[in-house]
Amino acid sequence: MPKVARLMVGNTDRFPDLTYATGLFVPDDFAWFQTRSGKTFTLLGALEIDRARRTAQVDQCLDLSAEEKRLGSKKAPYSHVLASVLRRHGIRQTTVPSSFPIGLAQQLTQCGIRLKPIPEPFFPERIRKDAKEIQAITSAIRSAEAGLSRAIEVLRSSKIGKNQVLRWNTKNLTSEILRTEMEIACLRHGAIAKDTIVAGGNQACDPHERGSGPLRAHQAIILDIFPRNPRTGYFGDITRTVVKGTPSDRLSHLRETVRQGQLRVIRQTRTGADGRKIQQELRDWFFTQGYPTKIHQGRWQGFFHGVGHGLGLEIHESPRFAMSSL
Repeated sequence: MPKVARLMVGNTDRFPDLTYATGLFVPDDFAWFQTRSGKTFTLLGALEIDRARRTAQVDQCLDLSAEEKRLGSKKAPYSHVLASVLRRHGIRQTTVPSSFPIGLAQQLTQCGIRLKPIPEPFFPERIRKDAKEIQAITSAIRSAEAGLSRAIEVLRSSKIGKNQVLRWNTKNLTSEILRTEMEIACLRHGAIAKDTIVAGGNQACDPHERGSGPLRAHQAIILDIFPRNPRTGYFGDITRTVVKGTPSDRLSHLRETVRQGQLRVIRQTRTGADGRKIQQELRDWFFTQGYPTKIHQGRWQGFFHGVGHGLGLEIHESPRFAMSSL
């Protein structure tokens, strides 16, 4: 039973904690709160209230228009309505996420509601996935595999043309074309992929560079796809490096260095492991193999990426290797 009240306001696109708390997907802002006794509520407008009453994982769904009438004015500011609802449920002080809207926070404070922001995660239990969440993530990963498989299929069927540019379906194979093929495959598998990375050559050296232009043979191509299942809200995430043709000795050495590094991390990964230590030891391993992590001519090089991160309602969520214990 919670000892403090909790409050969130936002939409589920920007605040996945709201989906976690309610099971809803709502594009417009709404409120969720929990009393000190543990009872949970939502405050929603007319467009969402009926659906929420059927499906929301809360104790009670409150109608915003009804609460406005209770105050005697449909023109009452939202903060006044929300403050009235909170007070009626015995809440005059509540915790909120650190990302709580500052404007609304100021207005609620003026209405006599004391807010206490707390560090993320707002729901620490999100770190440990239950069986249902694992199933949802697995399903999203299957969609990512479908997108990756399509990329491999297209690359295998492509031909090496003039200046090592890959040709496919009588035209140059570009990052944009391959990205579209991957995202269509995900969509057919029931998930939506956005900002998929298809970065070849020098573009592959820049983390989160989406990639553009023609893809070439004998060069590294980074494929990073992270689709979201719109039914569950959970993400999948897969990254692979591929080469059409023959990789150079230098690239082959880098691949083997990464493979050995992955094995080292896997051997160390367990509950309670020190994520910072794992991150540093992996960085040290790369250094011994000729890949120091440093800034060179104004740009990072070496292993400056994180070892890994949690996956769930957000593409990057706790736990993270580089930040804390696992």
